[in-house]
Amino acid sequence: MNDLPTAGSADQLALPALQDYLHATLQEQGHAGLAGDLDASLIAGGRSNPTYLLSDGTHDWVLRRPPYGQVWANAHDVGREARVVSALRDTPVPVPNVVAHCTDEDVLGAPFYVMDRIPGRTFRTHQDTAELSVEQRAALAEAMVETLVHLHEIDPAAVGLENLGRPDGYLKRQLDRWARQWDVVKTAPNDGVSDLLRLLYDGLPETRHTGIVHGDYKIDNVMVDPDAPGRILGVLDWEMATVGDTIADLGFLVSFWDEPGQPWNPISAGATAHEGFSTASHVVERYAERRGIDVEGIEWYLAFSDFKLAVILEQIHHRHLKGETTGEGFDDIGAMVAPLLSRALLRAG
Repeated sequence: MNDLPTAGSADQLALPALQDYLHATLQEQGHAGLAGDLDASLIAGGRSNPTYLLSDGTHDWVLRRPPYGQVWANAHDVGREARVVSALRDTPVPVPNVVAHCTDEDVLGAPFYVMDRIPGRTFRTHQDTAELSVEQRAALAEAMVETLVHLHEIDPAAVGLENLGRPDGYLKRQLDRWARQWDVVKTAPNDGVSDLLRLLYDGLPETRHTGIVHGDYKIDNVMVDPDAPGRILGVLDWEMATVGDTIADLGFLVSFWDEPGQPWNPISAGATAHEGFSTASHVVERYAERRGIDVEGIEWYLAFSDFKLAVILEQIHHRHLKGETTGEGFDDIGAMVAPLLSRALLRAG
């Protein structure tokens, strides 16, 4: 196991170098710089890209960097995150304000970016959403669909993101990518994966609706107004954003849309399984209605989303076994993979 510093410690983030960099960057932008010494702490969540809260005693920021240890090619791209978030700043999709994007690895040992902290709340668990009223849950569900529709109706060229990805062949490339990733990161054999991949390749749909794809759109990646949870203040975690098949985002959202009496996604673990949240089928219907499109064949996207998430979790589990994760909450990740693969196989069949 690698001898990593304690999660969230000053040593892990090289605070003196970060403080000098952020102070100078703020001054270059016409600000006074930092008001005091910089403090840092690890934010819960962010199991993929480590995420830190920074404060100088007067102002708060959030820093995102790639994971410690081995990072697979084209994964955990914080530069992509910073570019997309900056491009969407003046659109109907709410995003944080990016303060700095650093590609000089001499500062922290990896590229990173810093954004203003949004004073909102993220609902992650069944217990979190239990605090909401029925009306607040309904409003949050509607806001999540509405925000996704806004994202998918943005012309990538209008915000300078036309070269972010290639829509032609997007689904095939995605399936190829995650199949390869599974072969690289798997920590134990799973006989169902070959059957699942055969079904996914055989049923590969034709892309009909292209646009900006978030790639990880779900309830715990939106920051909401604590006093009005139906108002989304920011969409977070854009590391997998691209231009491709927008229905892939809908499939990913619905794969996390838990309902009472149904098996829950192991990550969301019942976050939407309360009265007031619309059903998963209604989410699909509402999205299609708002965009005026047909989303026939959504089951393929659900199966693919379960497979993609299973590979992501297996990758995190792989890093955790090598001692390359930071913070808590990783011990149970590996056990989440097999149930997701089983659900994907059922949906694909």
